[in-house]
Amino acid sequence: MSDSEEYRIEEDLLGKVKVPAHVYYGAQTLRAVQNFDLSGVTLSHYSNLVCALAIVKHAAADANAKLGYLTKKKHEAITYACRQIMQGAYHDQFVVDMIQGGAGTSTNMNANEVIANIALEYLGCQKGEYQYLNPNNDVNMAQSTNDAYPTAIRLGLLLGHDRLLHSLRRTIHAFKKKSREFESVIKMGRTQLQDAVPMTLGQEFRAFATTLEEDLNRFVHWAPQLLLDVNLGGTAIGTGINADPGYQAIAVSRLAELSGHPVRAAQDLIEATSDMGDFVLFSGMLKRTAAKLSKICNDLRLLSSGPRTGLNEINLPPRQPGSSIMPGKVNPVVPEAVNQVSFEIISNDLAVTLAAEGGQLQLNVMEPLIAYKLFDSTRLLQRALDMLCALCIDGITANEAHCHKLVQNSIGLVTALNPYIGYQNSTRIAKKALETGRSVLDLVREEKLLDEKILQEILRPENMIAPRLIPVDK
Repeated sequence: MSDSEEYRIEEDLLGKVKVPAHVYYGAQTLRAVQNFDLSGVTLSHYSNLVCALAIVKHAAADANAKLGYLTKKKHEAITYACRQIMQGAYHDQFVVDMIQGGAGTSTNMNANEVIANIALEYLGCQKGEYQYLNPNNDVNMAQSTNDAYPTAIRLGLLLGHDRLLHSLRRTIHAFKKKSREFESVIKMGRTQLQDAVPMTLGQEFRAFATTLEEDLNRFVHWAPQLLLDVNLGGTAIGTGINADPGYQAIAVSRLAELSGHPVRAAQDLIEATSDMGDFVLFSGMLKRTAAKLSKICNDLRLLSSGPRTGLNEINLPPRQPGSSIMPGKVNPVVPEAVNQVSFEIISNDLAVTLAAEGGQLQLNVMEPLIAYKLFDSTRLLQRALDMLCALCIDGITANEAHCHKLVQNSIGLVTALNPYIGYQNSTRIAKKALETGRSVLDLVREEKLLDEKILQEILRPENMIAPRLIPVDK
């Protein structure tokens, strides 16, 4: 800061601090900005977390006012400031790095200071005139970072949950639509990258939808239950010190009303203050979906490989030239990007796991990393789903004739004949087909192992892709 820049003087435990006059945060936030220049990702990157912090402060102020600890004037000013933030204003003032020491104290004080200074202006005062409304004494009344911050993390994740569900549903719908479009396209299924047995491309795409739908059901029914139990009212370590006996019930009830989510008080506030198990489970669910999504993208890249020397069963919509040296090359860039997002989500889960394990005694000081990685994973997964759906799945087409040709020339067809000509004959025919390059069907016809009528019945597409009764000699 240059000497000519306007600033105000604020004072904290460590002494006086020059704070730029125009900002709404204060001394403790500024110290955190100077100390923690780490990820480059600030609180403002995650609007749901910022809104959740404001909702927590609003609920706390409502409880304190109802209990008579906060004057009507201060309550009105604080709740005005909170509503402004909840509506999207002042988010640029949340400038602390997501990764920080102090178990989230810098995040909590960033919220307290911004709310206090907005409230001071509402009261007709100047920023920093904390004798009229104080970040700690008034905005943070009956709270500790150790209950306000984790409550905001849970609430912030809940606020973004519907958007994630929407993206997941949209992707599932896109795969289902393609499965209907491809339901008559016969192709070879593969195991261990080798020809297996026939199936339809529609069945393959329906399986993509089903595996994601399994996770959607878990996100709908399980994920919210992991995040609803909050420790607001536990203050420092869960004992509720410095809070009125009636505070928690009122604050948590208001939190539910303001957020629109049925949050509830945790049964054991001491346990809830130190244990990060719910976050580990939620992160694991994100990882599970990311792993599935990455596997699907691997399959899409394989199925579209070539176009002339690979499988070439489907065409992915071309999105950009694929090479600076190889003319005409178009790469599967969208699935590749989703793969990389998935890898990051998987690595984020490890960070969450290690951070959850790294707590000691009555507090987990690694919560900032947990918050950062959970919000990062949620946003990345939602964006990856949207990208894959809009830029890839919706535009996929099938190379039906090529798929049919591969089926007809595949050694794997012999498996469909196995119940009729026996395993020994099937093995011999398969081996001869590989050695000679001839088709399985030609060899079966040549050796007259099956009547042509029966052979054609076996090879009808609908008879190769589902269970059916097999004639038994009596």
